[in-house]
Amino acid sequence: MKKLFFFLIALLSITVFGQKTDSPTITDYTFLKSKMKMDDVVTKADKAPEFPGGMEAFHRKFAENMDIIDVKTNKINTRVYFIVEKNGYIRYVTATGDDKKHSAAAETAIRRMFVKWKPATINNEPVRYLYTFPLSLKKY
Repeated sequence: MKKLFFFLIALLSITVFGQKTDSPTITDYTFLKSKMKMDDVVTKADKAPEFPGGMEAFHRKFAENMDIIDVKTNKINTRVYFIVEKNGYIRYVTATGDDKKHSAAAETAIRRMFVKWKPATINNEPVRYLYTFPLSLKKY
């Protein structure tokens, strides 16, 4: 019962924000370049990649896959980066943030999503797209 209560509190206190499609900035570019194959990757496209069911379904699936971890601080900021390939599958998942355990759990949650996205397009041609997923956790 305690685990269920903790899970509900943790789930309700997580604030998840999806990527905004206007001017994305990559603050961790050097780090990402060392972790990912960045050839032909874009951050802007005519049409951004789409998760089946929309971003609300993505957030729900992410929350279901996210492991509960013991957080020592009151606030955690993590950014998860991944590439949506031309075929719609996700590759090169990497997370950076204040708490290494939280970053690792966020990476694992994304990797557990075996869902084919609708790829990003430029001039109606699919392209490799660097997706940024910022996460904030606040304890109340």
